[in-house]
Amino acid sequence: MLKFALKLAAAVTLLAGVSLSAPAMAQDGQKTFYLLSHGGPSDAFWLDWNAGATKACDQLKVTCKISFSGGDMAAQKEAFNSALAAKPDGIATTSAQPGLWTEEVKAAKAAGIPIVFFNTDDPATGRQAYVGADLKEAGVIWAKYLVDHKMVKQGDKVFLPVEVPGASYQQLETEGIASVFDPLGIKYDVVDCGTDPAGIIAKMTDYMVANNPPAIIALGDSVAASVKRVFDGAGVPAGKIPVVGWGNSKETAEAVKSGFVNAAAWQFPSAQGFMPVALLGLAASGEPIGYDIHTFSLYDASSVEPILKLYDTK
Repeated sequence: MLKFALKLAAAVTLLAGVSLSAPAMAQDGQKTFYLLSHGGPSDAFWLDWNAGATKACDQLKVTCKISFSGGDMAAQKEAFNSALAAKPDGIATTSAQPGLWTEEVKAAKAAGIPIVFFNTDDPATGRQAYVGADLKEAGVIWAKYLVDHKMVKQGDKVFLPVEVPGASYQQLETEGIASVFDPLGIKYDVVDCGTDPAGIIAKMTDYMVANNPPAIIALGDSVAASVKRVFDGAGVPAGKIPVVGWGNSKETAEAVKSGFVNAAAWQFPSAQGFMPVALLGLAASGEPIGYDIHTFSLYDASSVEPILKLYDTK
């Protein structure tokens, strides 16, 4: 299943080649979609996501207007309201903060504008579909991996670095982790490492040196991609401290292969960008889209090669 999905993601990535930094003007009769991300355009995951999204827009011959807010919720909210005012044929958005889009989704539905969420979900809004991982389940899987492999025990405090504390992904992932760790008496420490690459490495290194954690669960892709450099900076050899978390970057995949990360989660970023556009296309054509598409798979050193090969094709 992983190999098949990887081939799909690879195909989407290889075919992607349209830049939407300056979207073309919509032709007569051409549908227009807005895709609004809370992420940053230079983040490894969002680069791949953008490749898939732009390919879908080109393939479906629709005009797409993509924006990244870089973790600025106010900026994303402004982008959403601008999209509503433009009365497009569909809107896809992330939900990086619970309840952020309650009123906006209500307004979109009243205006007959299809709404799809991707990457981070908030089903309470009444959105029509979701493409991405079940983030609470991701937390459960990571915590169970450490427990099942006897890498953590009662009384341990696991290091949980994250880029944006309080964001939906952190809350949901930590909720899943807590459901496994709390009954076993295993503690965890969510640490704000920010979004600046150099700052992430510095903050993670400082924590490692000061606390010598027994294990790490990287709650975001940027912190996961920094693990090897952090270990090198702190003088920690590969394999000494078990690490699990996200793996949607070449750096993390290489860290898995070299033993710095034990297991990482793949969200099929290119496909995660492609599918919201496809769903909006269906909805704009009158097709019902009341279903979710989950994109998630855990890989380790025994199954990392297809992912590394995918990155080598870019």
